[in-house]
Amino acid sequence: MGEKKGLSFLTVISTVICVVFVCEAAAPAAAIGNQQFFWWIFLILTFLIPYGLAVAELGTTYDSEGGIIDWIRDGLGDKWAARASYYYWVNYPFWIASLSTLFPAVINMAFGIEFTTVTGLLVELAFTWIVTFMSFSKVSDSEIILNGGAIIKVIVAVLVGCLGIWFASQNGFANDMSFQTFLPSGDLNALSYISIIIFNFMGFEVICTMTGDMKDPNKDIPKAIILGGVAIAAIYLFAGFGIGAAIPSDQIDPDYGMIVAVQAMVGDSILFKAVCVAFLVTLFANMASWSFGVNSAAAYAAKTGNMPKAFGKMNPKTGMPDQAAIINGVVASLVLCIQLIPIEAISNGIFWMLFGLSVVFLLLTYVPMFPAFMNLRKNDPNRERVYKLPFKGALLKIAMVVPMVELIAVTITTVVPLSAAEVDGKLPKLIGFIVLLAIGEVVRIVSAKDRDEEYMGLTPELAQKRLAEEAAAE
Repeated sequence: MGEKKGLSFLTVISTVICVVFVCEAAAPAAAIGNQQFFWWIFLILTFLIPYGLAVAELGTTYDSEGGIIDWIRDGLGDKWAARASYYYWVNYPFWIASLSTLFPAVINMAFGIEFTTVTGLLVELAFTWIVTFMSFSKVSDSEIILNGGAIIKVIVAVLVGCLGIWFASQNGFANDMSFQTFLPSGDLNALSYISIIIFNFMGFEVICTMTGDMKDPNKDIPKAIILGGVAIAAIYLFAGFGIGAAIPSDQIDPDYGMIVAVQAMVGDSILFKAVCVAFLVTLFANMASWSFGVNSAAAYAAKTGNMPKAFGKMNPKTGMPDQAAIINGVVASLVLCIQLIPIEAISNGIFWMLFGLSVVFLLLTYVPMFPAFMNLRKNDPNRERVYKLPFKGALLKIAMVVPMVELIAVTITTVVPLSAAEVDGKLPKLIGFIVLLAIGEVVRIVSAKDRDEEYMGLTPELAQKRLAEEAAAE
């Protein structure tokens, strides 16, 4: 027999970058200033490596339709699987809503078209429902959209970095570049944006679906996660450098920082307009490429009684979770309507308020994954693992506890005012966070009524029984 060809390692790395890299996150990360360089390196070591290697083990060991939701369900039971399902789902319509708010302003900056509150809202709703209709088809998960959008995103990010080098050589840096500015400071407001760095590491579990196509998954998966994470960090930092070269870090707008930076460097030129259009195109690519996974996870959770039944209704012709997609569109549309409330704290900075809520709920999805990992190691030790995280005992516990604590900490710093100066900016976000958490508990309790019994997680006895059934079925 001929040697298995498999995917090249370069293809695996490219796919990681395609799925994980999101262009709109560059500005909030750049708002941290030069200390973002420290936090990227720190979080690669303390978060990305343990998180990525844990995902590598879980993804190659448990090949299931539910992905992270199934890992949590087997490790901790239905209660936490329901919470994770809700967190994973609710981040998506808020993400759609946040990105849609960028459209009117970016169009205005590029082409001078003025929008009233109502006409701007109509543009935002158009984006929301175009993405919703795109998710009715698996074309939303196609290589053309995924790879094409990623290529544009990387080009835009690299262009911003290159423009920053050129701008700094002509005009000097807009920020102090002394050594101490690269170290963590006591600026609590800057800490609010660290959640964006961790958010930029989410999604590495996608490469675990490629195990069967790899020459040596035991080596390729952990290498791809680490090298992919470093590559993504480098792209973000290069773009962040470009933004920081043109705009002082304390003046970077987390909503439009990248676009404003390009405008500051090249003015209202054709290049600026092209960057604006490319930036808006990447927003469609982001939402389309995530839609199928989010909707499928919600539909799967509905089947196990961990989300309402409405999410589980599939299109009989296409087999797609259209009902979940429609719910996403409705929720995102209702969220966008809060802009009609005449309160400055809500209307000003709407992107970061909605995007921040989206980020913290996506991060919360991964919090129970770490204790679930520990329980599966303990209760299902006899299952063959294609890749096994090379930590044991106390070192393994530390490797799992530290990223879990970091996720909780950045959630707090993102939504909780830590000083009087942060109250106006964070209070609406905190209220939204508490309301959404409460709704999640109601959803969990109501959904549980559709279950005959509550699954408490995989015990050693159930694990052995499952292995025996799988062996008999082969």
